[in-house]
Amino acid sequence: MAQSVGIKDVARAAGVSVGTVSNVINRPDTVATETRARVQSAIDRLGYVRSESARQLRAGRSRIMGLLVLDMGNPFFVDVARGAERAAREAGLGVMVCNSAQSAGEEADYLSLFAEQRVRGVLLTPTDASGRNIDTFRRHNIPFVLVDRVAEGTTECSVSVDDVAGGALAIRHLIDAGHRSIAYVSGPPGLNQVRDRRTGALNALAEAGLGPECLRELPTERLDVAAGRDAGARLLGLADRPTAVFCANDLLALGVLQAMYAAGITVPDDLAIVGYDDIEFAAAAAVPLTSVRQPAVTMGALAAELLLEETEAETGTKRHDHRRVVLQPELVVRRSSLSAR
Repeated sequence: MAQSVGIKDVARAAGVSVGTVSNVINRPDTVATETRARVQSAIDRLGYVRSESARQLRAGRSRIMGLLVLDMGNPFFVDVARGAERAAREAGLGVMVCNSAQSAGEEADYLSLFAEQRVRGVLLTPTDASGRNIDTFRRHNIPFVLVDRVAEGTTECSVSVDDVAGGALAIRHLIDAGHRSIAYVSGPPGLNQVRDRRTGALNALAEAGLGPECLRELPTERLDVAAGRDAGARLLGLADRPTAVFCANDLLALGVLQAMYAAGITVPDDLAIVGYDDIEFAAAAAVPLTSVRQPAVTMGALAAELLLEETEAETGTKRHDHRRVVLQPELVVRRSSLSAR
C-alpha cells in the first residue's frame, strides 16, 4: 500500500519549513509569490491532500453540514438538498446527505454519525414521532434546523410549508369541480405533514357544508409509488368508490394513476387525482398531475441559511434569533382533475 504524503514531505521537497507549507495552504497571501509557487509545485507533484479531520480537530469546527431527509428517492427531497447545497457552497461548506428511509432507527444511527463527525450543524426532516432521537441529539450541542416540519414545543429553527393550507387548497379545488366523495391516500399517520394535510382537507369540507364522512382515508405505510399502487387497488375494491382522490404526495398519486390505468379507469373522467409537492414528474405523467406545489429548493436554502447564521452566532460574528419560517403552498392545476361532474 502506498504511503500517504504528509505536510513534512511537501516541506522537504520544496526546501521550506512546515510552517511555510501550512501558510501556503491556509494563508497564501502571507507567503512570497516565488515561495508559494515552489510549495504549490511540490504539492501538485507529490499529490498531497490535506487531512480535513486533522484540521477539524485543531479548529473545532467542521466544514460539513449534515442533511437527513425521509426519502432521497422522492424528488421533493432532492430539490430540498439542492437548495441546501447551494447555500452551503456559497459559505464554503459541503453537505453530507443521508436518508432515514422513514425509519426511526436509521434516523438515530445517522444523527449519531453526525455527532461523531462533529458536523457544523444538521438540517433534519424527522421521522421519529416520539421526539426521542431529537432529544438525544440535542445533548451534543450541535445546532440543527427542522426542514418540512414546524418546530412545535422546541426552541430550534424550522422551515416548513403550511400543510393545513395545502390540504385545503386540494380539497376546495375538487369540491369546486363537483366532487362530494373524496379519498385521501394519506401515508404513515405518524408524520405531521400527513396529519396537517388531512386537517386542511377536513377544514375545506366543513367550509363547504360537508361532513368528515365525505373524506375516505386510505393510509399507507410509505410515501412511494408502490404504496400508491396498493392504495389504488384498495380504492378499486370499494363498492362505493369515491369520484376523486387527494394524495399526501405526488409519488402516491403517480402510483394511484398507474393502478387506474392498469384497471382501465379513465383519469380524470372516472376518477380525478390531486397530488402534493409538484415534483418534476407530476407534469410529465401520462395524465399530467394536478398538485399542491411546495417551494422545495427555497425551503432547503432558507434552512441552510438559518443554520449558518446560528453557527456564526456561536463564534460571536453574528446575532441569531430562533424562528419558524412557514412558506405558502400553491395549487397547480393540470388535466388529472379537470373532469366536469
